[in-house]
Amino acid sequence: MKSLIQFFEENVEKFPTNIYLWEKPQEKYEGATYQEVRRQVLEFGAGLMQMGVRKGDRISLLSEGRNSWVVGEMGVLYAGAINVPLSVKLNPEEIKFRLNHSGSKMIITSSGQAPKVLEIIGQCPQVEKVIFMDPREEYSESEIHFNEVRKTGREWLENPVNRKAFEELTSSISPSDFANICYTSGTTADPKGIILTHGNYVTNVYQSYSLMDIPQHFKTLLILPWDHSFAHTAGIYAFMGKGASIASVKIGKTPMESLRNIPICMKEIRPNLLMSVPALAKNFRKNIEKGIKEKGKVTEALVNFALKMAYSYNKEGYNKGEGLQKLKKPLLNLFDKILFSRIREVFGGELEFFIGGGALLDIELQRFFYAIGVPMFQGYGLSEAAPIISSNSLARHKLGSSGYLVKNLDLKVIDEDGKALPAGEKGEIIIRGGNVMHGYWKNESATREALKDGWLHTGDMGYISEDGYLYVMGRFKSLLIADDGEKFSPEGIEEAFSEQSKYIDQCMLYNNQRSYTVALIVPNQHALKLYLESRNLSASTEEGKRAVLNLIEGEVSEYRINGKFGHMFPHRWLPVALGILNESFNEENGMMNSTMKIVRGKVTERYQDFIEWLYTPMGKIIYNERNMEEVEKMKLG
Repeated sequence: MKSLIQFFEENVEKFPTNIYLWEKPQEKYEGATYQEVRRQVLEFGAGLMQMGVRKGDRISLLSEGRNSWVVGEMGVLYAGAINVPLSVKLNPEEIKFRLNHSGSKMIITSSGQAPKVLEIIGQCPQVEKVIFMDPREEYSESEIHFNEVRKTGREWLENPVNRKAFEELTSSISPSDFANICYTSGTTADPKGIILTHGNYVTNVYQSYSLMDIPQHFKTLLILPWDHSFAHTAGIYAFMGKGASIASVKIGKTPMESLRNIPICMKEIRPNLLMSVPALAKNFRKNIEKGIKEKGKVTEALVNFALKMAYSYNKEGYNKGEGLQKLKKPLLNLFDKILFSRIREVFGGELEFFIGGGALLDIELQRFFYAIGVPMFQGYGLSEAAPIISSNSLARHKLGSSGYLVKNLDLKVIDEDGKALPAGEKGEIIIRGGNVMHGYWKNESATREALKDGWLHTGDMGYISEDGYLYVMGRFKSLLIADDGEKFSPEGIEEAFSEQSKYIDQCMLYNNQRSYTVALIVPNQHALKLYLESRNLSASTEEGKRAVLNLIEGEVSEYRINGKFGHMFPHRWLPVALGILNESFNEENGMMNSTMKIVRGKVTERYQDFIEWLYTPMGKIIYNERNMEEVEKMKLG
């Protein structure tokens, strides 16, 4: 096995003049070759060493995706230090916790993130230097510009004695040395620092190549946060290992401006492969559907007809075009030429497929993207596994599954007693392989709980099908537990409610050993407003409020025995009582984390009183006073 330094050096030697990083500092993208990036990395790494960084020191990195992100991380590793990548979505207090817990000696930050760092840096006594990626008007003694570190390193390396010392340091770094401490997204009071070694990353990159190839000419626009383990391994390092290139999104003056830059950058870069999470996938679909709607009712009807035909032809992917379905192929080819190919231009026109991770990807979303000719293949992983465990791919896929396992990885599904279960039976997923983390930073008890006899206990429930596909059902910790002890993962139901109803934006189910399940529902207020307007009703009246509540209850009832989706879920887990919320779950109120997953504990804590009310006889009635009050608060006209 190799260190990340050996891995990078090998690929610079193989692909010296290939473009590795694309960045848009002004009006157009500029490319940096593998050898140019290596030169910058050596300078930055040597600069850190000259500034007193020693092997094993921790340095935090807080920035939006850009060339300096990769140069920064690799420079830290060349200096023998450990990078602590931080999410740009963290607030100052969360940053402070991670800096202090990791014992970071320095922090590298962008201008967009600097105010948060400067707010708390006085409470982080071990941080000796703040390295700014962007120029500032003035620097204090403990501050320095990124390029000044590079300049220091460049001059320092001109002395043969220094260069020899630096080369000895970099060659001493082994696969077992720590590369990153990646903090969990903070769904608990004390996030855990996941220690990933150089060998963990390199192993996982080679494991991922067993699922799919990345040709040299491939480009990706890395739209996920770069600290995210998924973007980190599948983007920065997997593309590095094949001589391919990654592009960053042009950084806007605000996060919203950066988001608006994504479609513009996509058309300029014309990516071949994209990585996405469900929240981004939903936005892409929403924007595509909005564009179709704007072209008029005839176009919208034609596209919907074409989609319906594609769904029935494609089925679950592996079985597409079977039997009489093959007769639809000529017409689908025509639809692809006149409709779907134009939709694909939104992504630059060269996109072959997405890889979806981060959370369970609704099968309806997968069917939509498959139909328009850019499949979004579900994968599965977790940061403790560096993170890739399985994925669907162009060569082998089954929609609804999490795909095939990477090679050189052991996986078992076990029951509560630790006994291995046969194919088809559900239990906890555990894995063993060279990609499994070293442990949690300064947290021996959590390490012992997660790593047992070399096996990583994922905390996820799932099963392996007879034909070798992995199905992930959700987190054990989020399970609904009935009063008879039976367990069920709520995530599939929650996703279905929000995906298949235009009137429901978010949903969280709850059942902690109670006699029935309840749901907290965040409605789509815009859709409700249009609904009321179409019936000349007002939410300020009793009749209007009852109409809203009746509509939402009707949407949930579609999953009951005689409903449109009555076959999808066991009826005992469907909610008996519904609590309607005016406020959404979001990052600002702490009820969603940086990967856009609901923080169940925070929601439960915030609405504990409401949840208890839903277990009363009055709470079961949809027109209860609490729901009526929440509807009244909404902006429904």
